[in-house]
Amino acid sequence: MRILAAVSIAGAAGLAGAGTPTANAQTCSDVEVVFARGTTEPAGVGWLGTAFVNNVRSKIGSRSLATYAVNYPASWDLYTSVRAGSSDALAHIHSTVANCPNTRIILGGYSQGAGVIDELAIAAPVGVFTPMPIPSGDEPHIAAIAVFGNPMRTMNNGGPLDQKSPVYGSRTIDQCADRDKYCAGGTDDSGHFAYLQNGMVDQAGTFVTGRL
Repeated sequence: MRILAAVSIAGAAGLAGAGTPTANAQTCSDVEVVFARGTTEPAGVGWLGTAFVNNVRSKIGSRSLATYAVNYPASWDLYTSVRAGSSDALAHIHSTVANCPNTRIILGGYSQGAGVIDELAIAAPVGVFTPMPIPSGDEPHIAAIAVFGNPMRTMNNGGPLDQKSPVYGSRTIDQCADRDKYCAGGTDDSGHFAYLQNGMVDQAGTFVTGRL
């Protein structure tokens, strides 16, 4: 299944930006967004991740915010790429919990990046996504999850992440735009690029910040 990356859309200029891992033993933030970009996007959180982080930042008042861009290939070799992303995200989450136990973590992903986050939260395999669960000791530090254009929705036995995750379902918002052919089975690409215009980024920001 071909998962499209949003690397060139109207309005994306100015949103491109790389997340910087800032949580460590010396510097701890109140909130950290761990975000996985879409297929073939350059390293960083990607256009949608940048918009999501900015939206979260606008809603948390004086609390400090760090961003971590999941370090993975985001390539067309989906199984290997997603597994690499899930492994990197798991390692970073564990490091953050160990070094910054008071930091509240928000997980997010777009397109293939949503699949990276799926693997951390699902209870059983769905398509190319195989569970790589967050350890139980780290789980309470996950405040919320937001995914966009999630391809797991269109796979056999798939569906929205909030319905496929017994642990994180109530903490999860799975955003799928009308006509997004990668999560809604639409027939064109426009829906996959509509998350800023249709207000779903703002909805997700409200959801996750309400659970901090």
